[in-house]
Amino acid sequence: MPFPHAADPRVTPVDDPDPDVAEMLAKTMGDDRGVPLAIFRTMARHPRLMKRFNVLGGFFLTRGELPARERELVVLRTAWRCGCVYEWAQHVLIGGRSGLTDDEIARVAGDSEEWSPRDRALLRAADEVLDSVDVSDATWAELGDDWTDVQRVELVVLVGFYRMAAGFLNATGVVKDADLPDWPAGQTS
Repeated sequence: MPFPHAADPRVTPVDDPDPDVAEMLAKTMGDDRGVPLAIFRTMARHPRLMKRFNVLGGFFLTRGELPARERELVVLRTAWRCGCVYEWAQHVLIGGRSGLTDDEIARVAGDSEEWSPRDRALLRAADEVLDSVDVSDATWAELGDDWTDVQRVELVVLVGFYRMAAGFLNATGVVKDADLPDWPAGQTS
C-alpha cells in the first residue's frame, strides 16, 4: 500500500546552482518560462547522478525506437500505477504533443476495453512489469505481432526507468506546479 505523499518537498530544488550544475540544468526540459523542471532542480542535489539520469531519460524522449505516442501511453500508465502525480502531469503535456487524445489520456487511469489490441498489449505489458517485474509469455508473444525485439526490450526498460523516476519524485516530495494537470476527473491514484 502506498504511503501518503509528502505535503512539502523533502529535498528542496536547487535555486542558485553553481556554474557546472547550471550548465547541466540548462540542457534539461523547462517550463514555459524556461525554468528547469522541478525534477531536475531536485535531482541537481546529486549532479553526477542527474547527469546519468538525463542521458537515459533523454534517450527515451529523443532517440528511442518506440513511437512517441506509444511511449507516452506506457509512461502515463506507469505514472498512474505508481501514484506519481508529478510524472503524470508532465507526461499529460508530452503525451498530448505526441498524439494521445484527451480521452486516451483519461482512459490510461482505468481498465477501459476501448483500446486497440496493440495499445492493450502495451498497457498489459506495463502492468505486468509493475506487478510482477516480468512479462508473461502470452503478452511477450502478442507484443511480437507489432514490435521488434529491440522495441520490446526498450519497452521493459522504459517502464523500469519511469517507475524509478516515480519513486524518486514521490520519496523526495517533488511538488508539481499548480498550473499542471491533475489526475483525470473522478480519478485518484
